Amino acid sequence: MESKRQQKFSRLIQKELADIFQREVPHLFGGAFISVSTVRVSPDLGLARTYLSVMMAPNPQEVLLEVRLNAKTIRHHLAQRIKNQVRIIPELTFYLDDSAEYAANMDKLFSGLEIPPAPEEDEDDDIYTK
Repeated sequence: MESKRQQKFSRLIQKELADIFQREVPHLFGGAFISVSTVRVSPDLGLARTYLSVMMAPNPQEVLLEVRLNAKTIRHHLAQRIKNQVRIIPELTFYLDDSAEYAANMDKLFSGLEIPPAPEEDEDDDIYTK
């Protein structure tokens, strides 16, 4: 369970990283749309685990690799934005958030199921009317 301090810091990091991915460094990732779905911060605020959703990209794993290779640049942009609000600029680790893809796969599986309708019961067979 995260403390209030961690939650507040996580929200700040998430908001700023989302803006960075949209405005400052989108050219680095070949036009892929990257959104920051979750940020989890360590208790000492020194590490931020960032979960990204990647859309409009043929291979999200390649985009994630590019993000990881550019982590120092992204952290620098983050530092420029939050340096007056915090003492610590956390190390950033990036992970692919595949929950949207998982949900789409589950939806596809459920829509493919053929469930027969429940048999209708006759009211005459009701044993409780006697």
